[in-house]
Amino acid sequence: MEEDQKVVRIGSRKSELAMIQTNLVVESLQKIHPNIEFKIVTMETIGDRIQDKPLSSIGESNLFTKELEKALALNEVDMIVHSLKDMPTRLPTDMAIGAISEREDPHDALVLHKKHTGVSIETLPEGSVIGTSSVRRVAQLKRKFPHLVFKDVRGNLNTRLRKLDEDKVYDGLILAVAGLLRMGWEHRISQILSPEICKYSVSQGALGVEIKTRNRHMQQVLSGLNHPQTLLRCVAERALLKTLEGGCSAPVAVHTEINDGELMLTAAVLSLDGSELREEKMTVKLPQDLTQEHSFDSESNAETQLYSSVVAPLISQHAMQEAEALGIRLAKALFDKGAGPILQAAKDEIAERRK
Repeated sequence: MEEDQKVVRIGSRKSELAMIQTNLVVESLQKIHPNIEFKIVTMETIGDRIQDKPLSSIGESNLFTKELEKALALNEVDMIVHSLKDMPTRLPTDMAIGAISEREDPHDALVLHKKHTGVSIETLPEGSVIGTSSVRRVAQLKRKFPHLVFKDVRGNLNTRLRKLDEDKVYDGLILAVAGLLRMGWEHRISQILSPEICKYSVSQGALGVEIKTRNRHMQQVLSGLNHPQTLLRCVAERALLKTLEGGCSAPVAVHTEINDGELMLTAAVLSLDGSELREEKMTVKLPQDLTQEHSFDSESNAETQLYSSVVAPLISQHAMQEAEALGIRLAKALFDKGAGPILQAAKDEIAERRK
């Protein structure tokens, strides 16, 4: 590769977790491209500034991406590192996800107050207060554990844990395992919730790098960062959510695996109170080789192909096509089971809360 661009500017949110995640990407890229200087440019997003409301009540679909995308559009940065779960399924027409690195554990975790040492979510006393602002988590856990009380909690991970430890309001929190591990707080995890208890959010645990769609140089810089299995799982999950027309805050939960060359996707749509559930599972056979040869010739007129807003020329396009088709097919099966009215009722209720 001819590394004609010696400095690459990477946009990131300012939060401690965002910086840890961005530095993980930078470290990986630096090993692949030792002659490029990767410079981090930080900024604050709407989601960072508004800390006193549940995310679902703010009314924006790109709370953690908008300002960063403006910088990318204005060529102030060359790429942006995101928690992929925060990225809308519909990106600006000239932008794409240029890489998805290997996924951290995507599950949710129960973090308990010290007074509940040795307790699990199944054995928490009636009336215990669990902090989470995720309608997906609340819907699933209310359905399984109607004796528990769920209360909004906002703020970064440090703030949430401080509220748990000091405010005497919460008995526990539900947080993403990935964030806790990246912050070095695995010792705070009381229980990792299995998919049978709480399926995770679309793309949870994965990091995505956003670029301008036609920037072939950035595609090439990022090509070695892609983790094929993670990328294909996330393409399927994002295709599902896009077809369901659910945003990041919709009560849609997923679980994906790749075993013996098959991609398996399970998805659930729930009412906000958890009383209604539509669930479906499907699999698709993937090609044996998940990678392919590709030329990054800047003179090439070949059309850049996107799958669920992802561009990855070195990943098998057939595999990406199959993964995307799986997500679309499963979403349609959920609609056939009556998921549409449940999602619409949830959207209407969330809109009412914003008033």
